[in-house]
Amino acid sequence: MQLLKDKQALITGGTAGIGKEIALSFARQGASVAICGTNAERASEVLNALEQERQSPAQRFETVILDISDKKAVEEAVLRLLTAWGSIDILVNNAGITRDGLLMKMSEEDWDAVVDTNLKSVFNTCQVLVRPMLKARKGKIINISSVVGLTGNAGQANYAASKSGMIGFTKSLAQELATRGICVNCIAPGFIQTRMTDVLNDAQREGILKKIPMGRMGDPADIAHAAVFLASSLSDYITGQVLTVDGGMVM
Repeated sequence: MQLLKDKQALITGGTAGIGKEIALSFARQGASVAICGTNAERASEVLNALEQERQSPAQRFETVILDISDKKAVEEAVLRLLTAWGSIDILVNNAGITRDGLLMKMSEEDWDAVVDTNLKSVFNTCQVLVRPMLKARKGKIINISSVVGLTGNAGQANYAASKSGMIGFTKSLAQELATRGICVNCIAPGFIQTRMTDVLNDAQREGILKKIPMGRMGDPADIAHAAVFLASSLSDYITGQVLTVDGGMVM
């Protein structure tokens, strides 16, 4: 059974890590997928990987290279995609960066870069897609937050603020759109094995594992499985929620 057969999805931050795995999982479930990113080489690699997961000749796979924090660029790209595809049924906001540091040493540039990429981008994509979703009276919006948005984390005031803001945004938008059959939810990953966690040293990794009841870091596929569920009809009566996928870190 293909849970996303004939659906059309747009995934930001889709060229690596969690976003890439979500894109591949959606393709396996029958969806057409467009990925946004800033690295053309990685985007091309993901496009080739998507072709390997093709389930039907009707599926379409595209890449969109842009700065997701640039509102005008996002509007133009999404409108082009809507013109070509007719509709976008699923939006996954996964684009994210870190610029860690103690607040007293944090530059304004590092604050703005993280908030613009992680949070303003969600405003950018949702605002342009809300109107066509309202017209269609259906849609799934999935925002990839973080457990740090729930707990905070020393040295990540900018990142935690952006991810916490995403949760508040999700709950507010869910209330605005619920009567039109549009579901808006968050996934809050814990520590997932990606390029972001590859930089941890052994002592940091050991300290993190002590906080995870399951005793291991997650895999991008763990987040992708949750995204497939929230994107499918199996979650049609779920909105405004935060699904933590963290091995029991936050209970």
